Amino acid sequence: MPSIYRKLTATEIELLERQGNWAENWANVLVAEPFCPACLRGNSFAGPVRLGPMDATVHREGDLQLREGIYNSTLSDVTVGDNPVIHNVRMLSGYTLGNGVLLFNIDEMTCTSDPHSVAWLEPMNENGGRRLLPFGGMTIGDAYMWARFRGHKTFITKLEQFTFDLLSTDNGRYGRVGDCCIVKNTKSVHNVIILSSNDDRTVVDGCIALGDGVIGYGCKLEYGVIAMRFLLGEHVHLEFGLRLNDTVVGDNSTLARCEVGNSIIFPAHEQHHNNSFLIAGLIMGQSNIAAGGTIGSNHNSRTADGEIAAGRGFWPGLCCSFKHSSRFSSYCLLAKADYPAELDITLPFALVNNNAAKDQLEVMPAYWWMYNMYAIDRNSKKFAKRDKRVFKAQHIEFDNLAPDTAEEILRGMDLLRTWMADAKDGVVYANGMEKSKRPTVVLKAKEGLAAYRQMLLFYAMKRLTAAYGETLPPEQPKAVTEWVNIGGQLVSKPDMEQLIADVESGAVSSWKQLHDRMDTLWQAYPALVCAHAAHVLCTLNGTTRLDENLWKQSLLEYSAIQAHIEQEKASSRHKDDINPFRRMTYWNDTERDAVMA
Repeated sequence: MPSIYRKLTATEIELLERQGNWAENWANVLVAEPFCPACLRGNSFAGPVRLGPMDATVHREGDLQLREGIYNSTLSDVTVGDNPVIHNVRMLSGYTLGNGVLLFNIDEMTCTSDPHSVAWLEPMNENGGRRLLPFGGMTIGDAYMWARFRGHKTFITKLEQFTFDLLSTDNGRYGRVGDCCIVKNTKSVHNVIILSSNDDRTVVDGCIALGDGVIGYGCKLEYGVIAMRFLLGEHVHLEFGLRLNDTVVGDNSTLARCEVGNSIIFPAHEQHHNNSFLIAGLIMGQSNIAAGGTIGSNHNSRTADGEIAAGRGFWPGLCCSFKHSSRFSSYCLLAKADYPAELDITLPFALVNNNAAKDQLEVMPAYWWMYNMYAIDRNSKKFAKRDKRVFKAQHIEFDNLAPDTAEEILRGMDLLRTWMADAKDGVVYANGMEKSKRPTVVLKAKEGLAAYRQMLLFYAMKRLTAAYGETLPPEQPKAVTEWVNIGGQLVSKPDMEQLIADVESGAVSSWKQLHDRMDTLWQAYPALVCAHAAHVLCTLNGTTRLDENLWKQSLLEYSAIQAHIEQEKASSRHKDDINPFRRMTYWNDTERDAVMA
């Protein structure tokens, strides 16, 4: 962005007027060198306007070819960066544009000058009790901390002050469009920050209406999206008539054809089917909402609406509906059903089923590991593989077996042992997973307990062998056993408590310093995971330290589990390959292989 501007000469003003330009006061129109009067035609200028250098270069965006410059547009209180392409913008007001920005066929793109007038975002709860103010550069973890840690009032007050301090600067103000952003064929954009760069361009295209929000690097919004009061991470894709309000959407997520409001969604979320509905939810990423999903806002209480909280890997089947308030452990797969009461599913990687015929809730622990090894292995890899972010401000743990899920499994094993000890006539009943008088039955409890042990050993050995190979790891420091997921980044609970204390004391006094601390914690994370993995391995074997014998035995078990995984993956795929109903739509195997490649 150029920093030196000059006033127009009388000759330049005369030339501009002959080319159909008009200004409320030409003294308020400043330009940077080199200035090309031929690149300004048919425009109106009001208030202070600063224009960067431009020439007559023709720019291509797909099939669209547009000449550099500003044409048939109205600008008021605008700073335009280098090499702009602005055509047919009926009103552009209150914005600072980066270099190489393309704006085409926009009805209205406006911003208020006072950041205090920007609407607050109200995620996770419809009563506004978790409200926050998004800003350019805000991560999903920032939003989650602000919304979640409401019991720490001083902490929340400090975060609010950090934000207003940032918004008082040019870099933090609303009405900002980053370098090389493309906005075209759009109805309205009001009080929006759009982050973009030459390396990671953001595109807004196709009858879009946006208000009071932040769009991260590399995002794409197209085909009739309406979004009000929102925060988008990096590489978020919104399309096909999505209606979004008061919601935080994590990096690498896709939402389309649905309604989402008052929610915080962590990275790698998929929800792109008609008539799916998500309100007042915390969905902690690597998740998929199927068609017909009705999650939240069913007004089953006389008080303010409750919330839905789901751990990583939340996957409700077709046409699932839930009661407020409900909570789900990580990697819950829910069978198609209208669940009649509030749920608290405490067994991770479970299949949940509402058995209406028997009038009972059924939960099968470790279902993914026992019956869909191909999916659990694929999910552990695909999210990292699909991560095309350039800046990666939000750190993300992609592996489905990590300290958070390992601790859930350990708690699940304790619950299973308790319930199995109280089994009646061979049936294992669970307590506390449904607010109902009907029974909750645990299916395949013994097999699930064994599968959980395999999962934990696999987690521990995978992490330790990655760090130390087959050599006995050195003595590890005391492991942290409590973890929190901060927007996708796993942080030990003691580290999170220290961060909150440092913000409250003033030791951390800005969003930049808070982000630096999160970077530092991410760098320390691998060592903490190794310590935790060693702790898990010892816990499984009823000891407090690793020795050579235990390590050798664990290596043998790990090798057997790896072979088991490969066998189960192949078996899962083979079942599909030989299923005649999956083959019958193809004329022959050659066609099928070409289509499925």
